[in-house]
Amino acid sequence: MATTRLMPLHIGKGRTVGTAIQAIIDYVENPEKTDYGNLIASWQCDSRVADREFLLSKQHYIRNTGRVRGSDDVIAYHLRQSFRPGEITPEEANRLGCELARRFTKGNHAYIVCTHIDKAHIHNHVIWNSTALDEQSKFRNFWGSTKAVRRLNDTICVENGYSIVENPKGKSKTYDKWLGDQKKPSHRERICYAIDDAIEQKPQSFEKLLELLRESGYQIKGGKVPSLLGKGQKRFIRMDTLGAGYTPDNLRAIIDGTKAHTPKKKRVMDTQTIPSGSLLIDIQAKLQEGKGAGYARWAKNFNLKQLSQTLIYLEENNLLDRSVLEERTAAVTAQYHTLSAKMKSAEQRMAEIKVLQQHIINYAKTRNTYVAYRKAGYSKRFLLEHESEIILHKAAKQFFDEQGLKKLPTIKSLQAEYAQLLSEKKAMYADYQKAREDMRALQTAKANVDRILGDNSLTEEIETEKNR
Repeated sequence: MATTRLMPLHIGKGRTVGTAIQAIIDYVENPEKTDYGNLIASWQCDSRVADREFLLSKQHYIRNTGRVRGSDDVIAYHLRQSFRPGEITPEEANRLGCELARRFTKGNHAYIVCTHIDKAHIHNHVIWNSTALDEQSKFRNFWGSTKAVRRLNDTICVENGYSIVENPKGKSKTYDKWLGDQKKPSHRERICYAIDDAIEQKPQSFEKLLELLRESGYQIKGGKVPSLLGKGQKRFIRMDTLGAGYTPDNLRAIIDGTKAHTPKKKRVMDTQTIPSGSLLIDIQAKLQEGKGAGYARWAKNFNLKQLSQTLIYLEENNLLDRSVLEERTAAVTAQYHTLSAKMKSAEQRMAEIKVLQQHIINYAKTRNTYVAYRKAGYSKRFLLEHESEIILHKAAKQFFDEQGLKKLPTIKSLQAEYAQLLSEKKAMYADYQKAREDMRALQTAKANVDRILGDNSLTEEIETEKNR
């Protein structure tokens, strides 16, 4: 499930067009957030010098049309696309971001797509140049563009098998509020859940309750008002800040039987059954890590459900013979890797073509300027006046040298090769998706079978489940 937000970008006070574009691109291309540049894609520009290419196109636009706007001019558009945690891989998110940008701009504007993985939710930052590729027109934001982006985003998500927000209501809200019960529980909520589990074991005193919390993995310090530190916390949290029903006085009254306890409602993320085809949980290992009795009960029920789902899957697909299961898993895995390698090879070549094509265009556009710069004796004054064009020309020349290109291919031949690769990729994608889904299901089923056969307690549980 993805949400979107569209934001026009202006120059701002105390900045030039170049510095404004550079600032936003530097932010979205942050290497620590984009897997050191592996999650950056671009269209009709080289992400390494995209700010210069955007600026050059704007200079040509002014030269071609004579139209100049003031500080209110929109220099680029920033589209943010956020996905539900755990629903999509970074690579797939980047691909959907590129598809959204291409279809919304109709391929008429250069853009970069940067996928950030520094948050619990994977999200894309899409920056596209307001100036069109023909350098004669600009992208004009229109009434209802936000809804148009959302509708297109929903369409793309449905086409690719991802969930959408069925009935969006009201004004935009923060990501945490949009997630609602699906968002990750806070540290205080986790402490409340641990206290609920401990109270279920009916401790005889408040001190015994604290001992149960220690056994579940919490560090405790303090006297009358203890503070707790659990896994992932940076600092201790006082119990009198947990909310009504969880203060030391209330807990003592609950233990004495003078007050009833209402357990905190758990979020859907914590209580819902993991989708079918999940791996079995090693309960003993989790208990050794500090999980409590409440978790053990939940995990046992979860394992029983997964055992049932694994049995149904094996029976429906005639995979009850272990050797057949192993052969089918190996065959589908090999098919997936073959298709994946072909897809990646096509995508890599397509990306190379786009970068090469843009460098050829930049080289041709800036050639006269660089010749004049050379004739001027590499004048510093000339460099300051034409810095963007000279930088792009040098970048293009350096790229050609790195690629060992003596004779440049024509734009027409590159476009033909790109169209052929795109057609082949689209033809493979349906088979690739099916092979990926089949491989995940088979590998999960095989892992569960291996676990069952190696654990006597699980074997007894599955026999019970089969009889039921």
